Amino acid sequence: MKIILIYPQYKDTFWSFKHALKFISKKASFPPLGLLTVAAMLPREWERKLVDMNVTTLKDKDIEWADYVFIGAMAVQRESAKRVVRKCKGLGIKTVAGGPLFTTEYEEFKEVDHLVLGEAEITLAPFLQDLDNGCAQHIYASDKWPDIKMSPVPLWNLINMKKYSSMSIQYSRGCPFDCEFCDIVVLNGHVPRTKSREQLLGELDTLHNHGWRGGVFIVDDNFIGHKMKLKRDILPAVIEWMDRKTYPFSFFTEASINLSDDDELMNLMVKAGFDTVFVGIETPNEASLVECNKFQNRNRDLVACVKKLQNHGLEVQGGFIVGFDSDPLSIFENQISFIQKSGIVTAMVGLLNAPPGTRLYQRLKKENRLVGGFSGDNVDCSLNFVPKMNRETLINGYRKILSTIYAPKEYCERIKIFLREYKPQQRKTPQVNIHQFKVLAKSIWFLGIRERGRRYYWNLLAWTVLRQPRSFAMSIRLAIYGFHFRKVVEKLNVHSEKTFSGCHSSSSGCHCNIATSLPSAE
Repeated sequence: MKIILIYPQYKDTFWSFKHALKFISKKASFPPLGLLTVAAMLPREWERKLVDMNVTTLKDKDIEWADYVFIGAMAVQRESAKRVVRKCKGLGIKTVAGGPLFTTEYEEFKEVDHLVLGEAEITLAPFLQDLDNGCAQHIYASDKWPDIKMSPVPLWNLINMKKYSSMSIQYSRGCPFDCEFCDIVVLNGHVPRTKSREQLLGELDTLHNHGWRGGVFIVDDNFIGHKMKLKRDILPAVIEWMDRKTYPFSFFTEASINLSDDDELMNLMVKAGFDTVFVGIETPNEASLVECNKFQNRNRDLVACVKKLQNHGLEVQGGFIVGFDSDPLSIFENQISFIQKSGIVTAMVGLLNAPPGTRLYQRLKKENRLVGGFSGDNVDCSLNFVPKMNRETLINGYRKILSTIYAPKEYCERIKIFLREYKPQQRKTPQVNIHQFKVLAKSIWFLGIRERGRRYYWNLLAWTVLRQPRSFAMSIRLAIYGFHFRKVVEKLNVHSEKTFSGCHSSSSGCHCNIATSLPSAE
């Protein structure tokens, strides 16, 4: 059997970092971890190839080589996935599809020959057995959650690691919380399921043996869902491994804000090599937190929580949402103020949307407020429901938030606020290399010469050299991120004009799209 696994192209979104990747000569931020894992579940004697359309072009001859095409995708890849399915059908090659997009919207993909839904550890084997017996069915699904200790090591040899800015691994699936807008519990459940210490270290060994050195994204829905196991078993083992290997990786992940309550856990994470964490802040409006059941964020000084994480050496990336029924007209200024005060440089602000299957989706359906579909694009300025706030007011306010927080002046000021709070664990003085000089040169050309707000770039560099010289590389990196975010805001303005013209495709206001967790063939 010859199998080609295809990862469809995703749009130019907030998390694509498309415009920033050009500075470091990379094609994509992360590899298709789900498909690499599914590839490892196929029979050993089968031939396997993988085409990530975000780093290379899919050609007809790639499809024609295969007996079957396996496609995995998230909602933001919907249009590309549809094109791939049509192309395969036109070439007469059968398709097998899975992942979040197909799991939640399988009825929209009747042209797919076989839908392997949910998590592949439990649904792929029955399909393979039926395929071997010549009686493969159209849909394979399960209402059970598999033990992810069954999950194999991804087949890293199927990709060119040099095309990516970071690698990915997964330690757990599921989240103990139940935010109304979030589809994680629909896809992966409430109870966090974890891999063993030996399994996790084995995956780190495999990445290391393949020559990877750099960032590793632990794609868990909520990395701290099982705190005691992390503190007593996993993190001490990772610390020992990292020390023995002389710290070849830096880790970043997603976690809930209650991480800031646990000094021991923060210290262990930083000692293990974690330097960045994404946190779903969502909103400073208490009534909106009540509305969406974000109780872990309630009755807190959220700015103080963020600064505590920063003080422990963790750069906080934040997810924010506007469009809750409880949002007052002041929410736009309040979000801007919160983001600036917190020093959250990478702040993803999205319009609230209702992913299929979520409690929010069900509530809005009962209220007859759903319109259009769910695009999964964080910044296409669209809604899939009728908001309580005037639609034009909401979208104009949303545009104002992004136009303000990513304007060169406010953005560079936020970098300074962050660097004043950030207390990284210094292990050794970083070595300067030719690659870093090239990145600096590109940043000077694009941000210091060509951009209109170039004086804020030069002011930031001068301030960093004088006040935070050890953070110079980080300052440049964050400045480059800002370039990408401003490009995304430019695109947002175009989309918002379409919205007022009757465009009702939706975008995800949920932070969960950052993660590439592994249901089926994602």
